[in-house]
Amino acid sequence: MSQETDHSIDIDAHEVLGGKAHPTEMHIAEGFLPPAHAVAWTIAAAPFVVHGAMQVVATVKRQPSAGPLLAAVGAFSFVMSAIKLPSVTGSSSHPTGTGLGTAIFRPPVMAFLGTIVLLFQALLLAHGGITTLGANAFSMAIAGPWAGFAVFFALRKAGVGVLPAVFALAFVADLFTYIVTSFQLALAFPSAEGGFGESFVEFMGVFAITQIPLAIVEGLITVVVVRVLMQVASSELLNLGFLKSKEVPVGADEEPRSSEPEEVQR
Repeated sequence: MSQETDHSIDIDAHEVLGGKAHPTEMHIAEGFLPPAHAVAWTIAAAPFVVHGAMQVVATVKRQPSAGPLLAAVGAFSFVMSAIKLPSVTGSSSHPTGTGLGTAIFRPPVMAFLGTIVLLFQALLLAHGGITTLGANAFSMAIAGPWAGFAVFFALRKAGVGVLPAVFALAFVADLFTYIVTSFQLALAFPSAEGGFGESFVEFMGVFAITQIPLAIVEGLITVVVVRVLMQVASSELLNLGFLKSKEVPVGADEEPRSSEPEEVQR
């Protein structure tokens, strides 16, 4: 990842995209944002992350058997979002992996898990950064999951099956993460001529070519993982309220651990 940190208020989108200083992936690099922006995004993300941590504790207390599943969705997000694929202008794109945890545990839990994922990536892989952790968490762990879950919830209410709804969730969460990241960068580095609007369009263009196919692939991979979990962890999925009894595949271990599915308090 680019560790370019020599930025001034004169840097705009043309300079960023032209190679003088550019984010090399969807995670915003360490030191890339102006300090005021980094602090503002951290403050904006903090309540969601704290609430998410509380929901993780509540989930484990209500259903201890959900612990391994929590770890699994966190690991899934870590691996998926660590994959870098070449994009235009020497940059790279990657999946987010947040759709799985969002579908099963809801967005508040994913806000916390996603932030932990981003923290470990910043420390171990130099992927993202500590000063930009708040901004990256807001886009990938908060905004993306909530946008995807809104679509998932609407589709499920309309009677759409769980797998198509999961695909839509993962697809939208991935794309919306990239849109919010573009918004954050355009806000920090507006174009000298066209201002925020021109900069926003240009930043979106950096990743658009690869991010849409990536969102489709991520949706398909997430669906495959959910299908496997429906076979091997149907009891946990029932108790979490993710599955309805009639949706448990034939032959799966569908006996829940309680007499009725227990909806975790959101």
